[in-house]
Amino acid sequence: MGEIVISLNNVSKCFKRYARPVDRLKEILIPGKSSCDEFWALRDINLEVQKGQTLGVVGRNGSGKSTLLQILAGTLQPTTGEVSVNGRISALLELGSGFNPEFTGRQNVFFNGRLLGLSHQEIAAKFDEIAGFADIGDFIDQPVKTYSSGMFVRLAFAVAVNVYPEVLIVDEALAVGDVVFQHRCMRRMRALMDSGVTTLFVSHDSGAVKTLCNSAVMLHEGRIYTTGSPNAVIIEYMKLVTQEELELLNEAKPTNSLESSPAFDPDRILGEPSELTPTLLHNNGNGKPQRRGNRKALIQDVRILNSLGEYSKENLVFNFNEEVTLVIDLVAYELLQGCIVGFFVCDKNGNEIIGSNTWEENLQIGKLSPGEKLTVKFKFRLPLKPISYSVTVAGSEDYTSVTFDWIDNALVFQVLPPDTGKNIHALVDLPMSTEVSRNFSFNVSVQV
Repeated sequence: MGEIVISLNNVSKCFKRYARPVDRLKEILIPGKSSCDEFWALRDINLEVQKGQTLGVVGRNGSGKSTLLQILAGTLQPTTGEVSVNGRISALLELGSGFNPEFTGRQNVFFNGRLLGLSHQEIAAKFDEIAGFADIGDFIDQPVKTYSSGMFVRLAFAVAVNVYPEVLIVDEALAVGDVVFQHRCMRRMRALMDSGVTTLFVSHDSGAVKTLCNSAVMLHEGRIYTTGSPNAVIIEYMKLVTQEELELLNEAKPTNSLESSPAFDPDRILGEPSELTPTLLHNNGNGKPQRRGNRKALIQDVRILNSLGEYSKENLVFNFNEEVTLVIDLVAYELLQGCIVGFFVCDKNGNEIIGSNTWEENLQIGKLSPGEKLTVKFKFRLPLKPISYSVTVAGSEDYTSVTFDWIDNALVFQVLPPDTGKNIHALVDLPMSTEVSRNFSFNVSVQV
């Protein structure tokens, strides 16, 4: 087991809420008499993060994510429990919260650097790198109060990620500046993580969590709901979100219950991992498909046909760039005003590599009556790196509705290396034309 950099032992945080300002005064003047309501933002958090680990933290608004990060950053103290953080911390919580608007950008760089524990000489040595990363030009010597919001956060982010922290805490801070700067931020984050910086990353962007993190934790109502691989935690998060949306919409359960319906055969699609393929990914803990939705319709079967139109669930292995057909069967249990069916081909971290749906392919399905069955086929090639991939399938009435069925890890398949012997370095390898030209812009004379 590696070195533990961050440790939380039974950490809880309580905030006191007063109905009137005078109630706060009464509590001070009359000890032992409380006139407040207690709100526990965190309850009994036990967590350990090893050195070099990138931990994603997800959860609904109000679940306690920001409170947790503020306790780790030292800006809040826990009500109970013990917190231990070993190493210099750089926290991207509220970008620029330590900036003085009357100071110039240059002065704020030195001021913030000192707050982060660097000496004047260390900041001076890094200043050109910070200024170059922020890329705000001559404004670096203008008062921060004259900056646009974009320039402000660019400089704040540049300071935070260029002081070479040992522990980096990020709270929804990557969507700053323009597109070019966002790519620069992502590259810098990756470089810090690759160099062994221990990172806690809070985001509602599931793609960023799956791409950047090697583990994740989900908070719900101030408690740890689940931990595991990023893809597994994101799946549980989306299941919880879907369930809460269904409760808010107060949708009635279909009269023809799916579990009791003779057409519903969960083992047909949700079989044991060994029934699917020997190369099954274990993204979600037990490796089994996970589904969610309002159950107005059900995806009954998913299969991938090879270029010959054949299917074998025991041997889901395809040649590089082979043309395959994804077949999705579903049945409606209630009247659907519309129907969109789609899929994703995902890598082992759950990142979507290939995907589409009937709406984007200009196939308007229209209404479906109860009991009506539908078969949708997507034909595409697999110019993919020779590793394992999973298939996620889903359906909904429209883009704004809760999905009637969503199945993660419905199938898992393997792509073989190209028979040409070419090494595939990226996830997707597309045909391309390559040219090389040699030009000499000057003459070379040789004297003997």
